[in-house]
Amino acid sequence: MKKKNLFKFIVIGILLTLGGGSLFAQTAKPLLKRTKYQTETLKFGAGGTLAVIGSPQGSIEIEGWSKNEIEITSEIEVQGFTEKDLEILAGITGFTVDEGLVKVSIISVGTHDKKYLKKAYRKFPKELREMPFSVNYKIKVPHFTSLEIDGGKGDFKLSLVEGMMRINYLESNANMNLIGGAVQATIGKGDVDVTIGTRSWRGQFAEVAVAEGSMHLHLPKNINANIKAEILRTGTIDNSYEMLEPMRQTKFTDKGIYAKAGNGGAELSFKVGDGNLTIADYETVAKN
Repeated sequence: MKKKNLFKFIVIGILLTLGGGSLFAQTAKPLLKRTKYQTETLKFGAGGTLAVIGSPQGSIEIEGWSKNEIEITSEIEVQGFTEKDLEILAGITGFTVDEGLVKVSIISVGTHDKKYLKKAYRKFPKELREMPFSVNYKIKVPHFTSLEIDGGKGDFKLSLVEGMMRINYLESNANMNLIGGAVQATIGKGDVDVTIGTRSWRGQFAEVAVAEGSMHLHLPKNINANIKAEILRTGTIDNSYEMLEPMRQTKFTDKGIYAKAGNGGAELSFKVGDGNLTIADYETVAKN
């Protein structure tokens, strides 16, 4: 009996090692999906601050407009094994809004927030706590708005907004059209496309950094600014923008560029930890 039992254990072990994944995959239930939409419009004067705390998975798109309002449109997707699971998950997933005198906060809520979960659903089923979900935002704000953005994994898009901006994303394919203000943006991993949409930067500075990935910097012709581009560890800079002049007796290398463009001006800094950085004239790129 002992030999037979040992043989059974050996066979089971081989199946688990070599083919167990496929066996479990065949018996695992496919996940159902449900999408819901949540919208909200708030009165909001120019010069205020908007903070967005994104979900672990989800995109954030922010666009400036002429109205003194914040318009929030969200697409929320939950996944579960049954329709009952979807009903429970859809009921506790989305966002809340905290309004102050000069600051509005949009806070993503769901199974990732244990404190919120205890308040929203006291006896929440344990088997649903790891179910995947995403909250995707499209937000419109007054042109002159300060931003505080904290995102997880997902696309990020910004355009036509000017103000104090702090942007942090763990992983993102980001597209930022910057026109002014004081900008500090850090992307942990991803592909980042930055366009400077004005020849004279209206504001203090811009600092955009990617720890791992690539950055594509597009500059207008005849820009007036001081440009600093760096590769901190591995990778190279590919510069095809012809209107940069070395500053302070420095030389351009494939790891670093410190340059004056036009009459100089605001300090615009772009850094990549591991990856490549390209600099080009966006008007030329657009024609091609």
